[in-house]
Amino acid sequence: MSVSNPFTDLKNIRDSFPVLKEKVNNHPLIYFDNGATTQKPQCVIDAINTYYTKENSNIHRGVHYLSQQATKSYEDARLLIKEYLNASSSQEIIFTKGTTDGINLVAYSLGEQFEPGDEIMISEMEHHSNIVPWQLLCERKGLKLQVAPILENGELNMYAFDKLLSSKTKLIAITHVSNTLGTINPIKEIVKKGHEVGAKVLIDGAQSLQHFSIDLQELDCDFFVFSGHKVFGPTGIGVLYGKKEILDSMIPYQGGGDMIAKVSFEKTTYNELPFKFEAGTPNIVGGIGLGAAINFMSSIDKTTLAKHEDDLLEYAQSQLLQIEGLKIIGTASNKSSVVSFVVDNIHPFDIGTILDQLGIAVRTGHHCTQPLMDFYSIPGTIRASFSLYNTKAEIDVFVNALIKGVQMLS
Repeated sequence: MSVSNPFTDLKNIRDSFPVLKEKVNNHPLIYFDNGATTQKPQCVIDAINTYYTKENSNIHRGVHYLSQQATKSYEDARLLIKEYLNASSSQEIIFTKGTTDGINLVAYSLGEQFEPGDEIMISEMEHHSNIVPWQLLCERKGLKLQVAPILENGELNMYAFDKLLSSKTKLIAITHVSNTLGTINPIKEIVKKGHEVGAKVLIDGAQSLQHFSIDLQELDCDFFVFSGHKVFGPTGIGVLYGKKEILDSMIPYQGGGDMIAKVSFEKTTYNELPFKFEAGTPNIVGGIGLGAAINFMSSIDKTTLAKHEDDLLEYAQSQLLQIEGLKIIGTASNKSSVVSFVVDNIHPFDIGTILDQLGIAVRTGHHCTQPLMDFYSIPGTIRASFSLYNTKAEIDVFVNALIKGVQMLS
């Protein structure tokens, strides 16, 4: 697969996202819901279209031309992802349906190695997808779920984390970046601490890969999961990275299709990695589209990207804090480009509805982090999450619209 992207300057990058030219309710679209899903560049749309118009076929199972081409495009995407993340081998790159699917795979397959009384640690800021699978596992195997608390500013309480960590801890599953607060957790420190007590570490990277580079060998985590649709790729596709020796030790998650080597009524032997964990016909076009998205991201200078998004975050927070009665939820010293806030005596849904009428897309509610909302004793927040194609001019429109909305609802 060869999908190139010419953009190196963030000032010109908006032109590659067709949806940003749309109008909503007769207003230019301002899309600040990137934490839920990112928009798709033309190169990803083209890659999807090319597959369906020129290569559509099942993969790994045919000697004919279309099957060979589709297989090459799909496996080239896997190799691109391996190189982008600096994994040791493409065998460590498992295609999944997304972050949730990847976490459930590990919970089921690795979970079979745990014994009653073993402990799993998560944090208080986790997305439901990094809570519920571990609760199900604990119920099934008689394990204990430990929850590392957070501080009022949204940072992980590392003192309490250290107190909970012990030789009983078999797995730490933690978000790299909070989808609600924007908090960037000290992942390298957490991985090191986990390994010191013999625990494996899974990183939920759903909110990190789109913002900064990930070097898996340097990070040394045992698992890393992310979703394609949050890194400018299609929905329904994601990746589970796992260290090869650990994946080799795990039982298959599902049966059938490419995960088999040989089947008889007496016994089935399983395929080698990564196919051992990829049962059934895969999301072929999703994998190809994700490869195009990773290729697109490879063209973006990460230093420039970080400065751009940091500037957006700082500017947005400074402007929002001028609004009377507004409180930002999550003020960690190390944040990604996410701002969650509440306004006194106004429900987040009402503000979100008014903003939508003005063409501004934000997310309102608990953001699949209900325990976090309980910690702050609030029903939900308004969340603005920025990406590489957003601008300060859009923030100005957003803040002015918010001021008008607050005045209407007060």
